[in-house]
Amino acid sequence: MLFCLPYFCGMTEIEQQLLQTLLQLEKAAAAMPAANPKPDLRPLFARLDELAKRLPDSADPRLRHFLQRKSCQKARVLLQESAGG
Repeated sequence: MLFCLPYFCGMTEIEQQLLQTLLQLEKAAAAMPAANPKPDLRPLFARLDELAKRLPDSADPRLRHFLQRKSCQKARVLLQESAGG
């Protein structure tokens, strides 16, 4: 029997990777006030840029817009809503 993990049902592999990276970024940003030394978020932003370039032409234009503007929370919410999460 096949089952879907929350947020990943009906998502492309790239969308799944985007969501995972957005969640990692959100977690790292939330930990920043107490972190010493502060985490380097640049690799996560670079990963998001790389994945955004790999989105198919059929990808939601709102997702592209949010990723281009670095509106990470909006992109995460859109991916979660579109996946039924």
